[in-house]
Amino acid sequence: MAAAAALASPLALAQEPIRLIVPYAPGGPLDITSRALAERVRDSLGVVIIDNKAGAGGNIGADAIARATPDGMTIGLAATATHAVNPWLYAKMPYDAGKDFAGITQMVRVPNVLVMNAARAEQLKIHSVADLIAYAKANPGKLNYGSGGNGSAGHLAGEMLKQKAGIFALHVPYRGANPAQLALLSGEVDFNIDNLAAAAPNIRSGKLKALAVTTLSPTTLLPGVPALSKTFPGFSIDTWWGLVAPAGTPKPVLDKLSKAFGDALAAPETKTRFETLMAEPVSSTPAEFDRFMAAERAKYQPIVKASGAKVD
Repeated sequence: MAAAAALASPLALAQEPIRLIVPYAPGGPLDITSRALAERVRDSLGVVIIDNKAGAGGNIGADAIARATPDGMTIGLAATATHAVNPWLYAKMPYDAGKDFAGITQMVRVPNVLVMNAARAEQLKIHSVADLIAYAKANPGKLNYGSGGNGSAGHLAGEMLKQKAGIFALHVPYRGANPAQLALLSGEVDFNIDNLAAAAPNIRSGKLKALAVTTLSPTTLLPGVPALSKTFPGFSIDTWWGLVAPAGTPKPVLDKLSKAFGDALAAPETKTRFETLMAEPVSSTPAEFDRFMAAERAKYQPIVKASGAKVD
């Protein structure tokens, strides 16, 4: 009887801390936003401890979430990579992204941005997406672009751009987004498609030139920069993450978690904090987030296949 009562309401403030698994290393936007929300739900849920479990493109941490007891005391982060791209990228997956998780709420949407080394853009007289395409067509084989690795969001967005524009640019994979950005800044590569949170400081400083964002519409986070969908209707690849629990977590528990984190996401202080990371807070119901993740998996399957990226 006591166990049943605990399962029905495992989120009381007197209980042990909730563990929130972040499948990435400390210090990045996913980690920072998770810690900010953990502080904001303290009054409604009690202490939430962040547990970073990085590795294998997020798969190690995501698998730990899937294997946890479904009582609401262990939850975690689902991201574009772990729940939309990796199922098609990795030959063997330790978890089933569609069956092993229960959505809680989406947390964040971060636009990706097509950026060039500003000095290189000036040298080549590339000031817009149209200029980039015209140069690539007039100079076949001369452009290259970097990404954080085969199958990364930057790689897939770059391949999608090449397909839509009918151009060629050599893909140069790096061991992570930071080395790829350093390569762009040093002139090793001509352009990247990076998430805005990472690119923004160098856009502001004038080291990088923003040509377009990859969201369906322009973003207020980067005023005056058009969306790629203006040139290629329907073009939409952005970075997102949200909260999930292990499959089988009771609905009342999911609803309680969703409300607590949804209220935290709606707080003006959260919007202000996230804006410094060029991230937009986005809340949803558990069912809405489940549907969103399923749609993202379906969207990325043909993109990953067309890219030829595979991790054994």
